[in-house]
Amino acid sequence: MLFTFGSTFAKDRVSKHTTVKGDLMSITYGQPNKKGRVIFGGLEPFDKVWRTGADEATEVTFNKNVTFGGKKVKAGTYTLFTKPGRQKWDIILNSKLGQWGAYEYDNTKDVVTVTSPVKQLDKVVETFTIDVMKTGINMAWDQTSVFVEVKAD
Repeated sequence: MLFTFGSTFAKDRVSKHTTVKGDLMSITYGQPNKKGRVIFGGLEPFDKVWRTGADEATEVTFNKNVTFGGKKVKAGTYTLFTKPGRQKWDIILNSKLGQWGAYEYDNTKDVVTVTSPVKQLDKVVETFTIDVMKTGINMAWDQTSVFVEVKAD
């Protein structure tokens, strides 16, 4: 399957795009909305690689070497993919940049994969949100939250 995107693409987006920054990293991603849909196990199937946002695949830049979910990662920019599950998520840093969605995801380009438990939330998070915190990153959407510890190496 071949996809071609021109320079007018950005203005045609439906989802808001944002960059969040912390001391160790910045993350650029699209923020889709729930809109009454079943998100995990519905819109985003369980155990299938997801771009972790909307439109272009999410990118994370570490400004120094870090330990990401207990695994060492060199400073640089990576594509952030996830594989949502009912009880746990695989969080993947991939070396191929500039990807649209997960259509061309290539696991041979994975730098590191870590697993994090799912936390069920009492309230619905309407807009997919990634928070950069002092101790790591937290991803939340619908009634699901996943945290990955990130610390300076």
